[in-house]
Amino acid sequence: MQRRDFLKVVGAGATVVAVYPSMIGGTLYADNGQLYKAYEKVQLVDAEGNPIKASSLESEKTYVFNYPQVAVPCFLINLGEKANNEVSLKSEDGTEYIWSGAVGENKSIVAYTAICPHQLTHTNKEDSFMSYVPRKAKTMAYTEGGVFICASHLSAFDPKNGAKNLSGPAPQPLASIVLEHDKNDHLWAVAVLGPDMFHDYFKSFKSEFKEQFGGRRKAKKLVSLSVPTVAISEYTKDIIAY
Repeated sequence: MQRRDFLKVVGAGATVVAVYPSMIGGTLYADNGQLYKAYEKVQLVDAEGNPIKASSLESEKTYVFNYPQVAVPCFLINLGEKANNEVSLKSEDGTEYIWSGAVGENKSIVAYTAICPHQLTHTNKEDSFMSYVPRKAKTMAYTEGGVFICASHLSAFDPKNGAKNLSGPAPQPLASIVLEHDKNDHLWAVAVLGPDMFHDYFKSFKSEFKEQFGGRRKAKKLVSLSVPTVAISEYTKDIIAY
C-alpha cells in the first residue's frame, strides 16, 4: 500500500483535511487536534480470538467492537455494495475533512463510532438506540434504508458517505474508525477520523461506566493488540429501532 501525502487546504472560512488509511505510521492532527488521531493498531477478532476475515462478514449485518477505548462502541458493517470515496464532510464547527472510503475487496466495509453526536446516545451492554437499517427495510428517521439511525431523536446517517448526517438534530457525522485490510484478509482498526465527542462522552456517563467497567478510568483504558468483534445481538440485550 503506497503512502500518500497529508493534504491540508486552507480555504475561505474552512480547513480541509484529507487523511488516508495508508498513513498509519504515526499520529496526524488537524489544526484543532481532533479530526484525525491514530491509536494503536488493533486487530479485529471473533469471540474466540480468531482474526476476523473481511470476506466472512455477512452483508448488512451489524457487528460491534470497542475502539480506541474499551468503553467506546463501534459499528462494523459490510454494506453489500461499494461505498463512495473522497467524501467531503463537515463538523459542527464548520471544519471540513475528507473521508477516503471503505475497505475490503469490494470497498464495502466500514466502521463508525456508535455514539450519536446529538446527545451522545450510544450502544451499550443493556440496550442500543443506535442501529443500522438495511437497504430494503424502512425507518421513521429517513425516506429509505441503508442508514444508521439514532432512535432517541431520529437522526439518520449515511454509511456509504462517511456517516454523513442526513436528517434529524445530529449536527455532524458519526466519527469514523479508520480500518486497514491486509493481504491475509484481516481487519485492523488504526485511527479515528472526525470529531469524536469522547471527552463529553466520558464525562456524561459516569454511573454507566462504573456499573459496566468498574469506573471511568477503566472505561477509558485504550484497547491493545486485538478486540472482540461480535454481532450486535450478542453485544447488547435490546435493540431499539423505529
